[in-house]
Amino acid sequence: MPDPRAVYAQRLNGKQQELTREDRQHRTFGNLRLLLFVILGIIVWLALARQSVSIGWAAAPLAAFVALVFRHQAVVQRMKAARRAVDYYTRGVARLDGRLLPPVESGERFANTGHPYTADLDIFGAGSLFELLSTARTRAGEDMLARWLQAPAPAEEVLARQHAVEELRGKLDLREDLAVLGEDFRAGVHPEALRAWSVAPGVQFPAAARPVARVLSVIALGLVVAFIATLFANIPVRLALIAVGAIEAAFFYRFRHTVQAIAAAAEEPGHDLSLLSAVLRRIEDEQFNAPLLRDIRAALDSAGEPPSRRIARLAMRIEMLDSRDNVFVRVFGPVLLWTTQLAFSIEQWRAASGAAVPRWLDAVGQFEALSSLAGYAFEHPGYPFPEIVAGAPLYDGVGIAHPLLPAAAVPNDVMLDARATRLLLVSGSNMSGKSTLLRTLGVNAVLAQAGSVVRAASLRLSPLSVGASLRATDSLQGGTSRFYAEIQRLRHILELPEPVLFLLDELLAGTNSHDRRIGAEGVIRGLLARASIGCVTTHDLALASIAETLAPAAANVHFEDYLEHGTIAFDYRMRPGVVTRSNALELMRAVGLPL
Repeated sequence: MPDPRAVYAQRLNGKQQELTREDRQHRTFGNLRLLLFVILGIIVWLALARQSVSIGWAAAPLAAFVALVFRHQAVVQRMKAARRAVDYYTRGVARLDGRLLPPVESGERFANTGHPYTADLDIFGAGSLFELLSTARTRAGEDMLARWLQAPAPAEEVLARQHAVEELRGKLDLREDLAVLGEDFRAGVHPEALRAWSVAPGVQFPAAARPVARVLSVIALGLVVAFIATLFANIPVRLALIAVGAIEAAFFYRFRHTVQAIAAAAEEPGHDLSLLSAVLRRIEDEQFNAPLLRDIRAALDSAGEPPSRRIARLAMRIEMLDSRDNVFVRVFGPVLLWTTQLAFSIEQWRAASGAAVPRWLDAVGQFEALSSLAGYAFEHPGYPFPEIVAGAPLYDGVGIAHPLLPAAAVPNDVMLDARATRLLLVSGSNMSGKSTLLRTLGVNAVLAQAGSVVRAASLRLSPLSVGASLRATDSLQGGTSRFYAEIQRLRHILELPEPVLFLLDELLAGTNSHDRRIGAEGVIRGLLARASIGCVTTHDLALASIAETLAPAAANVHFEDYLEHGTIAFDYRMRPGVVTRSNALELMRAVGLPL
């Protein structure tokens, strides 16, 4: 596998050079346009001043100016694409250096404190797993990736995604092309609005309405041209124009409410459809081997025009509808029955293609989610795909570490097996790595069951629901204490589909030691009775006896700290047994608290 940082750095350098060239051309064309405009102005001024200069002399510079405008626009588009590519690879290099630049999309809109693990495991939000993974250009891709991170997929689906990610991992050109599409670096398509609009009941117009509107528009436009050509003096033309205008007004009045409703309904789902069309076109142009990718590509096949062209035609109609505030459209729109004809055309499009839109959106969403996972796999060639195994609950991680930690993060081996040790009760001093271990297990389980590579030397696990309680907090608005919030979360974890990977930090810390000991053992026994596996952390060494009571199904492990030149240090290595010392007093002294 190539070194991803070297590849990104090389491509970043090439895109920066390309951007410099296009920017130079952009300035040159701008200066040439200004020069031609000045020449045209001089010719017109001399012609009007009758300085022996014919207005015909303006033809050549005018033609050159028009041609230059089109060429300049192409340069501007290439310059924008190069700038987006520079941003794309700059972010890639930053990720590989352990830095996350200000997010394009952090996934904050997917945050849900009631979810069994996303808030506790930093799946969404600033500095989250979603922010690390997502390169989606459309909201359909973001939504699909978020769904994959919120719920485990069946084992056969995970395997299919792994094959697809492995193929896409090497298609860097394809992933770059997708990343630089559109007018900016932010996804804009609203998939749910577009999906709902596309399958909503259509509006039925009389069969003759659309051809009548076309005929009226053609006649009216011809009469307007004739009216202007005769310098507004031709009485029959004037009368004919008035008559046709009256007919058009009556026609518009007949359908006005329906037309206005169609225009309003198409406004939100029609946002940035050109981006969706471009993504579809790029996928349509690619051939794949992985079965899931072939299925996605097949979902875009349909009789007649490909989806990219159909979406492009809809985008053009909605853009024309949005141009009603244009001065030209305001003047000539009533004559052309502009809004009415576009409403007819949009409804005709929905009748012909609307039913296929959900299938297209799902295909784009799946592809972009897979592409995001493929980018992560490319950037970490040493990360393996996990093995999803059938049978009793299992989590066997060798050299496992947290994906959001720096490259120097200390890995650990963790084995949870329903046929042997099902519970690890983790003790240790403050900041020694207990909570990080829980997050490490949880995040890698989420990645594994989404179809991604994981940060480990190897990982074998059975299909597992994930339930975590690491961030239970009180709520002034909700009138709940931290303890009540935690026991509510524990109840939700106990209700998850079996088997469960449970990750409980400082279990029942919000109550007294006596109740905590009894309650913790009851919760743990309840979880183990449901064929679950997991880890529980604690500072309260009285809870360590729970593992002894439940042995061999449970075992004590711990993290240590040590003094190095008068400073507390950690090695973040998990060891068997119960921790023998605490650093709480040393930490209190370190921050200046009186003891």
